[in-house]
Amino acid sequence: MSIEWTAFTPWAATLGGVVLGAAVALLLLVNGRVAGISGIVGGLLKPLPGDIGWRLAFVAGLLLSPLLYTVFAGAPPIAIDASYPVMTLAGVVVGVGVRYGGGCTSGHGVCGISRLSPRSLVATVSFIATGFATVYALRHLGGN
Repeated sequence: MSIEWTAFTPWAATLGGVVLGAAVALLLLVNGRVAGISGIVGGLLKPLPGDIGWRLAFVAGLLLSPLLYTVFAGAPPIAIDASYPVMTLAGVVVGVGVRYGGGCTSGHGVCGISRLSPRSLVATVSFIATGFATVYALRHLGGN
C-alpha cells in the first residue's frame, strides 16, 4: 500500500468536518432531528404533516451541493470499476443493512457517536468491520 501524498489535503478535510459537524449540530438544535440521511429520505415516503419541507430542503442540498462545487472547482475525475449489476447488488445490500441497523453511517457514525449512543457505536464499528472484511475478501480471496 502506498499513500499519494499529493492528494493529502488535511486542511480541506478539517474544514469539511467542521462544516459537517456544524450542520449536524444546527439541525439537531433547531429542528430536534438527527441528520441521518436514510431516515430523512425515508420520512419523505410517508411524511407527517408539516414535516416535508425541511426534508426536501435537506435532500435538495445533498443533490445541489456537488453541482455548485463543480461550478467553482470543476468536475473531479470519476472512475467506477464495477459493473451495473454489482453496483445494484451493493445498493440493495446497503439498503437492507440500513433497515436492519436502524440507520445509516451518517445517522449512527456522525450523529449517534457524537451523542454518545452505545447503539450507534456498535453500529458504526459493525459498518467499518464489514467494510474491512469486504475489501479483504474481494482483494485477497476473490482472485483479483
